[in-house]
Amino acid sequence: MGNHLEGKTAIVTGSGRGIGRGIAIALAAEGASVVVNDFGGSVDGQGSDSSPADDVVATIKAAGGEAQSNHADVSDHRQAEALVRQAIDEYGKLDILINVAGILRERMIFNMTEDEWDDVIRVHLKGTYNTTHFASIHWRQTRAGGRLINFSSTAGINGSAGQPNYAAAKAGLIGFSKSCANALARYGVTSNAIAPGASTRMTDRGLTSADATRAGDAPSESAAGGERAPENVAPVVVYLCSDEAANISGRVIGASGYQITLYSEITAERQIFSDGPWDIDSLFERAPGTIFAGLEAPSGDRPTGARVSDA
Repeated sequence: MGNHLEGKTAIVTGSGRGIGRGIAIALAAEGASVVVNDFGGSVDGQGSDSSPADDVVATIKAAGGEAQSNHADVSDHRQAEALVRQAIDEYGKLDILINVAGILRERMIFNMTEDEWDDVIRVHLKGTYNTTHFASIHWRQTRAGGRLINFSSTAGINGSAGQPNYAAAKAGLIGFSKSCANALARYGVTSNAIAPGASTRMTDRGLTSADATRAGDAPSESAAGGERAPENVAPVVVYLCSDEAANISGRVIGASGYQITLYSEITAERQIFSDGPWDIDSLFERAPGTIFAGLEAPSGDRPTGARVSDA
């Protein structure tokens, strides 16, 4: 057992399996008391099962840690409120909120149904808003500081052709994390986004692994202990939750295998100016050789080895 998070209380949503599970176990191993939240649904959000969260709690307690399970659907506003209240009532405070919970409903944009769009946005974006809303009330009242970590994805950074709903939600979580960083800084709260890479139930549904999954050889099962193991995402999350990370906020951090990436901020690349309102013909003359010079449209090909992310 470590002590980097000794005395802290954490909530980890979606922590019954995969990356969330590894994070919950790592936080507890470093001294945090953890509320393990997972409603236990399928990857596409169907059904419920209390055993994934309960099993993680049992694992933590067997190792000498402190944890409680919670089976709330975080996309439900009142269930999310009860989740935050559970942590505060049981442990007297909330220091850390990590939003990992999410679902997938893959479809090309021209085939996607309204429900497939709405359900993914609801779980990822509204679910993260719900828990953060109630956690932020506590942090504002106590002025004791806190750590907010939201799980984005490379799909939200680079775009994913077959996941317009997921990509939109994950890009939205970057903006949400930056907004919270600005809003909550005065209360000593940091807010960051993680773009993970690992083999999980979600990546098993990716196009590159579809054949293997149908054949019963899920890539996530063979990743245990290797570079693609989901627990490899946890170490940088532990660091960001610690007191040492008070200077890191409003940033996007990649965590995949044995590497950690700090993404650069979006900055202006080129600018052109006019003396007054743009003349359309003038813009057409100047733009190709200046601000848009050398740009190429995406090929539409799927990148070699591309995978969906897990959160």
